Amino acid sequence: MTTTIIENKNSRQNLWNSAKNLAFPTAIWRLPRQTEKHFLTSFGEIPQQTKIDFEELGAGFAFSPFVNPDGDKTFFLKADLHYIFNANGSTQNELIREVITPSSVNPYFIQLLENSISKQATSTNHSFETKQTQKHDFVDLVKKGIAEIESGIFQKVVLSRTKQVVLPANFDIISLFDKLCETYTSAFVSAVSLPHLGVVWVGASPEILVSQDSRGIFRTMALAGTQSAYDAEGNLIKPSEALWRQKEIEEQSFVTRYIINCLKKIRVREFEEEGPKTVIAGNLMHLRTDIIIDTVAVNFPQLATVMLELLHPTSAVCGMPKIPATEFILQNEGYDREFYSGFLGPVNMQSGDGKTESHIFVNLRTMKLQENIATLYAGCGITADSNPEKEWNETEMKTQTLGRVLSAEF
Repeated sequence: MTTTIIENKNSRQNLWNSAKNLAFPTAIWRLPRQTEKHFLTSFGEIPQQTKIDFEELGAGFAFSPFVNPDGDKTFFLKADLHYIFNANGSTQNELIREVITPSSVNPYFIQLLENSISKQATSTNHSFETKQTQKHDFVDLVKKGIAEIESGIFQKVVLSRTKQVVLPANFDIISLFDKLCETYTSAFVSAVSLPHLGVVWVGASPEILVSQDSRGIFRTMALAGTQSAYDAEGNLIKPSEALWRQKEIEEQSFVTRYIINCLKKIRVREFEEEGPKTVIAGNLMHLRTDIIIDTVAVNFPQLATVMLELLHPTSAVCGMPKIPATEFILQNEGYDREFYSGFLGPVNMQSGDGKTESHIFVNLRTMKLQENIATLYAGCGITADSNPEKEWNETEMKTQTLGRVLSAEF
């Protein structure tokens, strides 16, 4: 392992552009409530697709689609290069720490990236053309979902929609990423470039799927129920003063019960349950319950791997029971979610203090960038008490999480 210090205010932009031009899969991210920003690139135009096994895989970044029944369709961006950026109080003078430089990596590639020497990228665009969802179509879809609930097919289904925005001519990923980090300090902010698909996915997710730190502490959460974080006069509501309807309370309890049932399947009964409590995520409020397990104390080091397979997709993104809800989504939503409501995050990666950890998040509050179009995604949990018009308004609020930053920055 070597450590390199580079002082260059444009270094992240140079690295990102060079990796894109070289057609290298790349991820940048910042963990919730942290200041360190990470850059990872994988040498090779098409990343490996595999099942995420935290005990077997090396360092890298996981990126999974929503539909991944066997778990083996997850892209794994191997950490051929991993840099940690520390703004050190200023975005104008950053330090870059080179954390991973495997001996098998050709130094020529490192030189290409660091010097921004590039070649013209070639990509085969296999990405689906995504159309914008019309309001009347979404309202009809919600009505159909409610009818299925009333007939007993499922108790809850999570239905989603898309919204499209034309990107301005001066758009750049790094500026948007930095603005999201500044605006949503408690979110997992990321940008993932897959040149072989011709797409970049950018997001600010509030929801941990599975996380395990260097001490073996495992975490997951049930995050559901949504309302605006601001009152009618535009004032921020205190979490302690938030009022929740029965519909949101029931929706959140479905997700919590789903997680606990997964733990029962693997006979894990020693866990801490914190919540539900009201949390603010950008312009929204949610109900959240945290589940915490000491994998050392329960002698279950494989817990994160096992729970990832059991949890995805959680009832927070598909519904309950999982199978009929998912089948309804695939047959009726009218578009392919691709990576929206999948999962993503660093696997066995070093932090600034040298500790190795894994943090996987649900891919929510996200958008796909393809050519000059940004496709934003938002969903809402439908129960028997749902109102189609209010559900449309909820998805509008959720698209504003990224949409308002996108419009404000450019």
